[in-house]
Amino acid sequence: MKDQSRKTKLAAILAADIAGYSRLMAQDEAGTFERLKTVMADHFKPAVKRHGGRIFKVMGDGALVEFSSVNGAVECALDLQDALRGQSASGAPIQMRIGISLGEVIVDGADLFGNGVNIAARMESLAEPGSICISGNLREHLKGSASFDLTDLGLCQVKNLPDPVHVFALSRARKDAAHAPQNASFDIAQDIRFCTTPDGVQLAYTVIGQGPPVVSVSNWLTHLELDLSIPMRRELIRLLSPQHQVIRYDARGSGLSERDIEDFTLDASVTDLMAVLDDLGIEKASLVGQSQGAAVAAAFAARYPERVDKLVLCGGYARGRRMRGSQGEIAESDAFITMIKEGWGKDIDAYVRMFGAFFMPDANIDQLSTFTHLQRSATPPKNAAAIQLAIDSIDISSELRDVQAQTLVFHVREDARAPFEEGRRMAASIPDARFIPLDGRNHVMLSADPSLRRFLSEVAQFLAPVT
Repeated sequence: MKDQSRKTKLAAILAADIAGYSRLMAQDEAGTFERLKTVMADHFKPAVKRHGGRIFKVMGDGALVEFSSVNGAVECALDLQDALRGQSASGAPIQMRIGISLGEVIVDGADLFGNGVNIAARMESLAEPGSICISGNLREHLKGSASFDLTDLGLCQVKNLPDPVHVFALSRARKDAAHAPQNASFDIAQDIRFCTTPDGVQLAYTVIGQGPPVVSVSNWLTHLELDLSIPMRRELIRLLSPQHQVIRYDARGSGLSERDIEDFTLDASVTDLMAVLDDLGIEKASLVGQSQGAAVAAAFAARYPERVDKLVLCGGYARGRRMRGSQGEIAESDAFITMIKEGWGKDIDAYVRMFGAFFMPDANIDQLSTFTHLQRSATPPKNAAAIQLAIDSIDISSELRDVQAQTLVFHVREDARAPFEEGRRMAASIPDARFIPLDGRNHVMLSADPSLRRFLSEVAQFLAPVT
């Protein structure tokens, strides 16, 4: 017999947990426990009550809360993070991750279940310590409010859900928001344009901001509609666009660019960059290249010095794996290409972890899933394998001495994908290049990486418009 007490309803669900709880307990068990009790009694429970919420589940270091009002859930989350940032207690501060979703939930006595709860939990897992992430459907109910800022994190693939979820970071509105750049929150509708290369390939590109042009040189696989979910790409655009015209484009064979092609060589990539600049009528631009995008940017600068103002290279290399003279690296290239052919597009946790670990070994499973979803959405397996082979066959060693642009080179010391020595070698081969080693091991830096802050700060200073 059907349980008549069980029903469904629409609710805003807030999920919260303590960031780094296990680590904090290992460092100071008694002190952490007492600080957690204080946070719950003095901040969490009063904020929930004040904004009309109900705590329906407590899980040690976390809790789930329902709200009948979307605004109530949002204001509660903002108040909580404000209060935690103002902590004055001794010992390591307590930080929360908070996620909010709007959805239908199943009512079972005092407990709630269903996708509304599950998505809120996934939003919480995507949030950085001290931050708030919300689902796209909840964001639709917040349009027009000036009390907070939203940053579009793009579509994120989350565990146990078949379709990606649109995610936004929520923060308290800055007091100077009226004077902030229009694109500060990245809540924008991208204007996608197309150009045609000399060999007839259609490339998709977009432009954000105004000022001296800076091109984010396409690398590996890109997708203009999804790649802002990658913190390193998103933060760079957010940093530069208030004072620059930032140009992004999808590489041939990926994203919104034409996919049914055969030529993925470095020469073709250099020609593609020229096609985008020419279509925009840009005579001279600064270039930012990461990974093999660094090789494309450096080759372009060497061949067309009159078209390049400044050059930023990160995690780059002049020689791909098959060109470094090591049988071990050739074997690694073969293995990686085989893995792409066999596992590309398959929803296998082991594949997600293995593939993502090559690029960001410190990422959690949700971050890995988001990254691999972007990559797999960008292109089919055939193209992915061909692009990887072309990347591994790059060799621009002899061209670096011809680079004339001011150059800044970054490389993570324990880069899991591109050897540190290759970055050092690249910097040493470019006349007067400045080399900045970064701590860490993520080829694609995560938002929590201290190295990302250093990278962004140095790039901002290097590319700052002359006034």
